[in-house]
Amino acid sequence: MRIPTATYRIQFTPQFGFDNAKAIAAYLADLGVSDLYASPIFKARSGSTHGYDIVDATQLNPELGTTESFDALVGEVQSLGMGWLQDIVPNHMAYSSENDYLMDILEHGPDSSYTDYFDLSWNAPFGDRQERILAPLLGDFYGASLESGHIQLKYEQNGLTVNYYSLKLPLRLESYTKFITHNLGKLTRTLGRNHPDFIKLLGILYILRSVPSEVAGKQRQDQIAFIKGLVWELYTINDAIREFIDENIQTFNGEPGNSDSFNLLDELLNDQFYRLAFWKVGAEEMNYRRFFTVNELISVKVEEVRVFNNTHSLIQKLVEEGKFTGLRIDHIDGLYNPIQYLERLREKTGDVYITVEKILEITEELPENWEIEGTSGYDFLNYVNGVFCQTENESSFDKIYQNFIGSRVDYSSVVKDKKHLILEKNLAGDIDNLALLLKNISSKYRYGNDFTLNGLKRAIAEVLTLFPIYRTYITPDGIGESDRATIQEVIRQAKDQAPLLQHELTFIEKLMVLDFDNSLTQTEREQWIYFVLRMQQYSGPLMAKGVEDTTLYVYNRLLSLNEVGGNPGHFGIDLAKFHSFNKQHQATWPHTMNTTATHDTKRGEDVRARLNVLSEIPDQWDQQVNTWSAINRGNRSHRHGFAMPDRNDEYFIYQTLVGAFPFVEQEHASFVERVKDYIIKAIREAKVHTAWLRPDSEYEEACTSFIEKVLDPSISREFLDAFQPFQHRIAEYGIFNSLSQTLLKITAPGVPDLYQGTELWELSLVDPDNRRPVDFEQRRTYLKEIREQVKTDILGLIQELLNDKTDGRIKLFLTAQLLKARTNYVSLFQDGDYLPLEVQGTYANHIIAFARREGNQTAIAIAPRFLTSLIQPGDNPLGESWQDTHLQLPPGAPLNWTNVLTQQPLQATETLSIATALTHFPVALLISTAE
Repeated sequence: MRIPTATYRIQFTPQFGFDNAKAIAAYLADLGVSDLYASPIFKARSGSTHGYDIVDATQLNPELGTTESFDALVGEVQSLGMGWLQDIVPNHMAYSSENDYLMDILEHGPDSSYTDYFDLSWNAPFGDRQERILAPLLGDFYGASLESGHIQLKYEQNGLTVNYYSLKLPLRLESYTKFITHNLGKLTRTLGRNHPDFIKLLGILYILRSVPSEVAGKQRQDQIAFIKGLVWELYTINDAIREFIDENIQTFNGEPGNSDSFNLLDELLNDQFYRLAFWKVGAEEMNYRRFFTVNELISVKVEEVRVFNNTHSLIQKLVEEGKFTGLRIDHIDGLYNPIQYLERLREKTGDVYITVEKILEITEELPENWEIEGTSGYDFLNYVNGVFCQTENESSFDKIYQNFIGSRVDYSSVVKDKKHLILEKNLAGDIDNLALLLKNISSKYRYGNDFTLNGLKRAIAEVLTLFPIYRTYITPDGIGESDRATIQEVIRQAKDQAPLLQHELTFIEKLMVLDFDNSLTQTEREQWIYFVLRMQQYSGPLMAKGVEDTTLYVYNRLLSLNEVGGNPGHFGIDLAKFHSFNKQHQATWPHTMNTTATHDTKRGEDVRARLNVLSEIPDQWDQQVNTWSAINRGNRSHRHGFAMPDRNDEYFIYQTLVGAFPFVEQEHASFVERVKDYIIKAIREAKVHTAWLRPDSEYEEACTSFIEKVLDPSISREFLDAFQPFQHRIAEYGIFNSLSQTLLKITAPGVPDLYQGTELWELSLVDPDNRRPVDFEQRRTYLKEIREQVKTDILGLIQELLNDKTDGRIKLFLTAQLLKARTNYVSLFQDGDYLPLEVQGTYANHIIAFARREGNQTAIAIAPRFLTSLIQPGDNPLGESWQDTHLQLPPGAPLNWTNVLTQQPLQATETLSIATALTHFPVALLISTAE
């Protein structure tokens, strides 16, 4: 297995394709990256900016380049000795006209060859729901969309389609008969009954009427394609038939303002295998499984062997050819049976490096029976971020936050409330489906005979709402003790919360822990297991939408902690827990990924590093934020006596400005627009005053107007004069947090992952802001200059970088030096023991230090934190700043060391002075090779 030394995530888009990646491959290799880490590169919806809306996983995305350009990129990567880690998406595909598998189902219904491809009510193993497949893709109510003329019938070579803007859906076979026979008498009079083309048309009608009963499956599809070809031929060679069809199209499409004129099209649409609907309908009625709550992403039944084999055929081929050397699995928790999936994937791809996108709560561990190397790194992100938050100031921040917004806020209560909100507003249809399934099971037993559908739905909601982790991993083979304990505790809490649902909750517990009655038939056992596995697929989406996409925009005590996989109810991470986490990783998952930024993170890694500085200075923060609010009182709008933005959103905005304010003045104008776009997304996700389902344009405009005003020097000079000096100080201290964070990521157990562009300052906000184009030419130039100066005058270079930290070159220098060390000492960092080091002296709590040891090689990483009480703004935390602070070297440690960042030698005894280690640079990586 090829274990990456370091990965670099590339976001492929139509504007940044294979050729663009080929042009930067040499730069990545020079930086010290061992493996290109690619966003999905399979055929996606046209214009996709992220690649997760795949329409065909068996093809490369033509918008990224040709097969030849892909092969050229792979060739370049391989010539540089690099590997390729590929992000794959097994859980879902795009609900799109470009998804041929789905369009085949919508056209042919049960006779389609692909009905088992998607998670539809049609193919549920225990149910007989055959209602039309929901297509909740309209921007308005169906009736309004129809009668406004936005839904239109069209005819082209591939047949009749229903069109709504870019959406194009096929019509079922029977619709052709209804369409062609409409006003057929007029064509009879025009051509005459004996005209050869008219006779052909009648023959086509005869075939159309007989096809459904005579043929099925692939034969039926071939027959229909043949019929469509005949009709198209008549359309192209006979002017009268072309005019007849065109007139029918015009008639069916109706006239806006004349309601009755749309009856024909309405009848035609009612006769399809799908039901066009307003997109909001998907929140309450749903007969296919989605990715989270996204109607446009339909889930794939990858648990079906045929589906798995097809959707992974190209992946397997590229692995076998050595083009993919690693795989990253998107949203593993969405799968019906993740363990089975991983076993099949391992069987298909052999000894390839595999990680999974998996959110782990602080006390949760990755299942050890998974045949993978670890996660994509959110667990590390939250640990390394939390260790820079000064935990002892939690109560002060509680008071600051509560006083500012005027109310007490309990994080766990917010989570529960927001999960209930998501269940009621966004996942109601999905929970209805679970309740129907449970009702069908319970009605077979005397102890469940009196359960009502409503009671079961409320019980399911209570259980899912209280789930403390993303999901359990119960399989038909049984349940693990950890999962059993989780379920039992959830049920206990649920019974306390909903005492009137005791019996329903007891029944759910019985099912979830697989406490089968002896009297159950094999079919009944399978139905129990189906419910359990299905239930597990919804705790994750609820956690993601209720916490990550709602609570994290509502609970704003300290925004640096509001991150994917994080728990802002925990005010930072104790240093001992950080060390324990790393030791556990080295023992169990030594090759898991360590990340600090991804395409999904809520804010850039250096934004979090800045905001963590606030945790050190609660009194100053309290004074500043209240001063700003008083100054800006006139910039808020009012509606019925209510101020907009409200106090909570205003608090959110100030933290955002402190964290993301650009170093460079030239970026100010674009920053204003970026923050305006960001705040609209943030307040909609919060779902308090506005939401995606019910936008409040007045509140949204009040928030964007507030941002415009407070950042306009001609309006808010007083605010900016108060804000900018404080923000500048926070940014200064944030730089040192960022450098320490970079050191820890690259030297701790695991594979360090860099998100595109983060080798310079990363001050982006949530997507799409964090997917903006990266200036690789600037980075290439910087790196070349740094490499040259390292050879001739490294200490002069370091002084230059310290004097001008705002351009980011200091972070690039550190990253390059650390990755070079990882490359030079691969075994030390991949396999070396992790040894926490004891720090003593005046500033002992301000140093994170550990050793890595393998054979005769030892490395020591030294990362400062909490610097506001150690140095003044503008100073560097070097040399004598550290006074008597020192660390204890591990037993048997050598005396002679080299700081590989500065290339300076130093000596130590049983202790090492921090002042000595940090003489020239704010962080240190010391390496010694004993004789």
